[in-house]
Amino acid sequence: MKVGIIGLGLIGGSFALSLKKKEGYKIYGSDKYHYDLAISLGLIDEKLTDANLSQMDIVLIATPVDTIGKIGNDILDKISADTLVMDAGSIKHKIAREISKHPRRKNFLLSHPIAGTEYSGPEAAFSNLFAHKINIFCDVDDTDPDLLKSGYKIMKLLQMKTIEMDSYEHDRHIAYVSHLSHISSFMLGKTVMDLEKDEKNIFDMAGSGFASTVRLAKSSPDTWTPIFMENKENILQSLNEYIQNLDYLRKNLEEDNSEAIYKQLKKINHIKTIIDKLEKS
Repeated sequence: MKVGIIGLGLIGGSFALSLKKKEGYKIYGSDKYHYDLAISLGLIDEKLTDANLSQMDIVLIATPVDTIGKIGNDILDKISADTLVMDAGSIKHKIAREISKHPRRKNFLLSHPIAGTEYSGPEAAFSNLFAHKINIFCDVDDTDPDLLKSGYKIMKLLQMKTIEMDSYEHDRHIAYVSHLSHISSFMLGKTVMDLEKDEKNIFDMAGSGFASTVRLAKSSPDTWTPIFMENKENILQSLNEYIQNLDYLRKNLEEDNSEAIYKQLKKINHIKTIIDKLEKS
C-alpha cells in the first residue's frame, strides 16, 4: 500500500515510522522545510510529488491547521477516485467548510489523532506515538463508506481507539480540553519569566509541579498560533470562563476567605476521579 504524507514533523513523521514497522507499506513524503532532514532520518522511502499523487492509497495532511483546507482542496484535485485523504489537525469545522464544495469531498476524512509531545520537527518523531491514544473522526457521513473503513483500519493498525463526532462539537470541546491547557502553560511560563529575571532561581526552585504544568509551553509556536486563531471563537469562550475562575480565587484571597477557597478546591478535586478513569481505560 502506498501512503503519502504531507508535513513530516512530529505527527507526520511518527505516522510514517509507525507504518514503516508494518509489512506492505511504502511511504512517500513531502515537507516544505524539513524534507532533507526527514530523508536523512529514514522517515520516508520516496518523495511525494504531483506526478505520483494519483498512485497513493492514502494521503495524510499533517501541516499547520491554517493550511489544511487549501492543501486538501489541491490534493483532492490530483488523487485517484479510490484515494483516501485524511488530515491530522486539531480543529475540524473550518476545514470541513473549506473542502465542503469539492467534487471529491467523499474522499476526505476529517481526523484528529490526539497524540503529541511538546517537541516538534522530524527529529521528534517516534514510532509508537499513537499507540493506545484516542483518534476522532468527524462528519463521517460526508466520507465514502468504503474509504471510512480504510481510515478505521489504518488507525487500528496504529493501535488507536477511534470515536466519531460532529466537527463543530469537536472544536467546542477541544478548546477547553486541549487548547486552553496550552494557553495556561504558555501564560504560566510567561508570568514566571516576567517575575523572575534570574533564570538560576527558576532552575533551582522549580519543582516537578512547575515542570509538568509548564511543559506544554515548550510546544512550537508555528503549530499553536494557527490553532489559537483558527478556533478563536471557542477558545475565547473557554478563556473567559477560565479568567472568571481566576478572578474568583483572587477575590477570596484578597478577602482572606479560606473557607470559600477550600470548598472550591475540594469541589475541583473531583477531576482526579475523571483522570483516573481515563488512565485506566
